[in-house]
Parts: sequence; structure tokens; C-alpha cells
Amino acid sequence: MKLLVTGKTGQVATALKRAASNVQNLDVITIGRPEWDLARADIAEGIAAIAPNAIVNAAAYTGVDKAESEPEVARAINATGAGFIAAAAAELGVPVIQISTDYVFDGSKPAPYVETDGVAPLGVYGQSKWLGEEAVRAASRNHAILRTSWIYGPAGTNFLRTMLRLARTHDQISVIDDQVGAPTFAADIGDAIIEVARQLVSNDANDLRGTFHLASSGATTWARFAEAIFELSAEMNGPTARVKRITTSEYPTAARRPANSRLDTSKLERCYGIEMPAWRDGLARCMQQLSQTEDVSPP
Repeated sequence: MKLLVTGKTGQVATALKRAASNVQNLDVITIGRPEWDLARADIAEGIAAIAPNAIVNAAAYTGVDKAESEPEVARAINATGAGFIAAAAAELGVPVIQISTDYVFDGSKPAPYVETDGVAPLGVYGQSKWLGEEAVRAASRNHAILRTSWIYGPAGTNFLRTMLRLARTHDQISVIDDQVGAPTFAADIGDAIIEVARQLVSNDANDLRGTFHLASSGATTWARFAEAIFELSAEMNGPTARVKRITTSEYPTAARRPANSRLDTSKLERCYGIEMPAWRDGLARCMQQLSQTEDVSPP
């Protein structure tokens, strides 16, 4: 299977490239800027030349706060670009997998969100990702939209790496404790995407098309996630810090975040047979990967 992945330097694309080395008959090809402008309609010609069996659109504008001052840029990449990618997939007659986010919800629901819950994004980033979902739905019936949450991994910019970096120079770090979600290891997302792509390519069943939630099982807060990171880092003789639990109101940001980012993944398990690992399990495996790098070592 030839899998074309947009967003070549992102966490999901990196995880997919790594996973491909352990999967037989899987060729992962990543594309992105500056060579490829994903927000141009003529990208379809280049994609057709690659002739993939499926396309994963992992490219995204992810600056949640910066998007508030750059709405046009965020929408060009997250919405317009997503539509062009899906249209290219439709022209080729191949499935498209769109990576979306928990930020399409406002976080006011007291229980985990299911796919049929109404969306109500709080900021430009969430709005742009929702518009991207709609663009994909309009362009191709043969799609799987995967909403995930709190992505982290050994590469790229993410919460885990930020905590370890700050711990080198800070004895105490203030972290929000009233936002709840599931930290999701990029490698687990990559493994799930490969299985989703495999089934989409080999099976025309309607149940495999549509919107699905893809996140680790269990839930925690950002502060408790940080504490878990430092506990494991300490075991590896890496940088640690005390966590001061604070409220969202004590850490104002340009964009509002949902207080509840929990996603119900039972539909993914029912339709695809994919059972996501617990978030603590993913964290332990990620920290093990980092254990031989500068990220988990004494400062």
C-alpha cells in the first residue's frame, strides 16, 4: 500500500514514517512546504503523479493562539487546503483520511464527546478545522475524518517536550488543572491511521466512512499530565520540576480552550476494531523512546 501523507515534518507524518519501517508492503510518502503548496488547487496534478492508494491529510496550521490574528492563513491551510486534498483523492478514486481535533467542540459537555454531538469551536483554529471537515465531506464520500486530542511525541513541538525543556531551567512550573482530555501518543495515532487506511482501501463498507474519534483511553488534566511526565523523567535521571496546579483564568491566552476535550472512541473500536491504549501507557513508551536523547537527560 502506498500512503501519501501531507505535512511532512509534523508529529503525525513523522510517526507514520517511523511506523512504515515496521510494516510490510507499506510505502509512506510525505509531502509539504516549501516544495508543495497544499492550499493550491493544482496540487492534484502532483498527487496524481505519485498514484497513492490512500491519502492522509495531516498538514495543519496548529498555532491555536496565533490563529486569532491570522484567521485567513489558518483557514487557507486547514479548510481550503483540506478540500483540495480531498478533491484530489476523489479524482483518483482513493480514500482520504483527514486529521481533525477536539477543538471543534466548546468543552461544555460533562461527558466524553461522541461524533454526532454538535460542534461549537471557541476560536479560529477550531473553526478552521471544522471548515476543513466540511470541505472534505463535500469533496469526497470516500473519507474518514479522525478527531484526536492532545498530540505529543518525541519529535516536533508539543506539551511533553515543552515540559522537559522548561524543567531544565525551572524548579516549579505552573500548569492548568481544570482542562480535561486524553494525551495521545503520535505513534499510536500513526498505527491507527495505517489500520484505517488498510481497511478503507480493501473494503467499500459505508460503516468505515465518516467521522471517528481517535484518542488514548482515560483522561487527565494538563497539570497531572505534567506530573506524570516528571515522574517518568525522574526514573530516567532526566529533568524534573514541581508542578503548581492553576486554573485557566490564571493563565489567559489569545484563544479559549475547551474545558472538556474527552472523546468517546467506541465508534472507532466498533467499526475498525481499533482499541486505543491508555494514555499512561503511551506516555511510558514515548519516554522510553526519548530516554537516549537529549530530551531526557540531566541538564
